[in-house]
Amino acid sequence: MTLTSPSGDTRSDFSRMRPVPDNLVGDLNHVNAFTGDRLAAGVVDADAPWARERATGLGARVWDPTILKAARDANRVLPELRRLDRLGHEVHDVDFHPAYHQLMALGFGSGVHSLAWTADQPGAHTARAVLTYLWNQIDGSTACPIGMAYAAVPILRSQPELAPWAEKVVVEGYDPADVPIVGKSAGTIGYFMTEKQGGSDLRANVTVARPVGARGPGETYLVNGHKWFASVPMADCYLTVAQTEGGVSCLLVPRRRADGTLNRIRINRLKDKLGNKANASSEIEYHDAEAILVGEEGKGVRTILSSAEYTRLDFAVGSAGLMRAALSQGLYYNDERTAFSSPLSALPIQAPVLADLVLEWAGAAHLGFRVARAEDHQDDVSEKLVSRLLTPVAKFWNCRRVSSVVEEVMQSIGGNAYIEEHPLPRYYREAPLNAIWEGTSNMMVMDVGRVLAREPKAVEPVLDEIRPVAAEHPLLAAAMREIEELVETPEDTARYLVTKIALAVQAALLVEHAPTPVAEAFIASRLGTGWGPGYGTLRGVDVAAVIDYARLG
Repeated sequence: MTLTSPSGDTRSDFSRMRPVPDNLVGDLNHVNAFTGDRLAAGVVDADAPWARERATGLGARVWDPTILKAARDANRVLPELRRLDRLGHEVHDVDFHPAYHQLMALGFGSGVHSLAWTADQPGAHTARAVLTYLWNQIDGSTACPIGMAYAAVPILRSQPELAPWAEKVVVEGYDPADVPIVGKSAGTIGYFMTEKQGGSDLRANVTVARPVGARGPGETYLVNGHKWFASVPMADCYLTVAQTEGGVSCLLVPRRRADGTLNRIRINRLKDKLGNKANASSEIEYHDAEAILVGEEGKGVRTILSSAEYTRLDFAVGSAGLMRAALSQGLYYNDERTAFSSPLSALPIQAPVLADLVLEWAGAAHLGFRVARAEDHQDDVSEKLVSRLLTPVAKFWNCRRVSSVVEEVMQSIGGNAYIEEHPLPRYYREAPLNAIWEGTSNMMVMDVGRVLAREPKAVEPVLDEIRPVAAEHPLLAAAMREIEELVETPEDTARYLVTKIALAVQAALLVEHAPTPVAEAFIASRLGTGWGPGYGTLRGVDVAAVIDYARLG
């Protein structure tokens, strides 16, 4: 009912009788996700100061309302497959919401995919890792094509026949035109690897490739078969594997042939995924599709998996970025919302929960950036070993922990974080994917076991970093001794060993790079006996100092 007062005031009974609530929390906007992040800014200042301006620019877009809306729209209005055009011609096209192209233009235009390969500067992989950490706070769906482009560059640069794609994929720009690569200003690439009967076992693939004429690297082959998970079907080219006379081989399949016609690739359907909605994942078939052999016949698994260290690094860092996005939302809400005359973040029942989440994020981020730093020093034998061992460790640990972090942040905000208008549901759906794509948790644990079986001394450079810190921290020293015992029989205690390595490395990194209260809280809780398994069980910790480390300042 609406009333009209003698003065002409027309308001509802409710609005005239009750004051407007002042305990409502608006959106997190207009704060720089890079300059306000002490951890990320510290990494760039230490390892790649030349990249600060670039990271600052991207950081300014993370909580930009227009970008937040684009991320929501791109994942709300799903990609749509069109097999035929109006006249019945096969086009196998995918229509996206304009917001998807807006995000792709920003991500590729910011060099998130290529900075590691184009910047002739020290710390290029670390700088690029910070960019992908920021990008995963914006959108995980477009992080997929961005990450695949990053990982594919060394393969594309490995032989001259692939040069047209290599040159376009590293360009800082985005061109969605569906034309041959020579007519584009920038390119994208997808990976078509797994099949329905084999999954992660690429040697079980049944797709076949036969040469048109001569055999060997750079020659043209025709591919026949299927792929069950084909990511980014609208890319300009795809790296794939198929059986040849010499065994499983790697090939580059262009979407369009040199004469402009569509290559013989049929998109059967798009996957209806739990999350990662804006990214078109598909099932495809090859019908005499033209392809270029990459590397030698029979070396395909090794060739295509040579990019795995980059994609797995990407997921480890990306998971830390997703934790950061959720944590930023949680801290903002809990600082702004009050109960019992205090901010939620100051309540004794809530503060330990938030502090626990800060420890998870800080450990994950430093672990991911440590792996990126190893990529920047591949000319050092010790750093190569660090990279070989810690890449699967970081992929395993960060990707396993991100789901629980996002879920706990959702609880810390409450019902508003369960509503689709909030970013948290998108994060919640995205988080489990990171532990599945590019190698499941078990695959990562197996990979660590293979490294230690082939080269038991691979753990030594990692332990050498921990030793000086362990001398001052008995709990860390005990963890290191346990690791040294476990590596003798890694197959018997596989997940436990990988967990111990992850926690010990994180602890050492936090002692070196984080404030003392953060490092001490991590060691006491993660390596001690008085914590867990749920968040919020910290004891004897300066929770206020820990939380302050993560606030966007």
